[in-house]
Amino acid sequence: MNAVADDHFSLFGLPARYALDQAALTQAWREVSARVHPDRFATASAPERRVAMQWSSRANEAYRTLRDPLERARYMCEQAGVDLQTETNTAMSNAFLMQQMTWREMLDDAKQSKDAAAFEALHSELEMARSQLASSLTDLIDNQRDFARAGEQVREWMFVEKMARSLAHDRPAN
Repeated sequence: MNAVADDHFSLFGLPARYALDQAALTQAWREVSARVHPDRFATASAPERRVAMQWSSRANEAYRTLRDPLERARYMCEQAGVDLQTETNTAMSNAFLMQQMTWREMLDDAKQSKDAAAFEALHSELEMARSQLASSLTDLIDNQRDFARAGEQVREWMFVEKMARSLAHDRPAN
């Protein structure tokens, strides 16, 4: 617990890259968790137990952030100094705005018709968008180091997730 880790990646001894080996992340998290688990400090002093609890919480939060591709991208952009302004900045490319309108229409049509195939078509489009965004973010973050553009893509992905939640909420049960 004495090691200083400035960020989530260094906490786990991993390179700060968007393209992350999930198995290596999980293994590193397990190792860190085993070292700092509060149960290992059950007989320690109260301050030592408190520090162990803080490290354990930090390790768990870092793991949750890094294992999720969208949250990892958000974290990396913020670490690079990009203010994502997720509550106030809704600026997106015209092409993505048009895509949003198309998806909203698809959802409205699916809800009106209650057609399972229409819901599935939208689900497939959203999955494809997620995949394309992840690929684009890998290039923007790891290769181009363009965190400003990556931030724009993160906001787009957040919309995709919002649309996916709407779809899941409105989709009829099988």
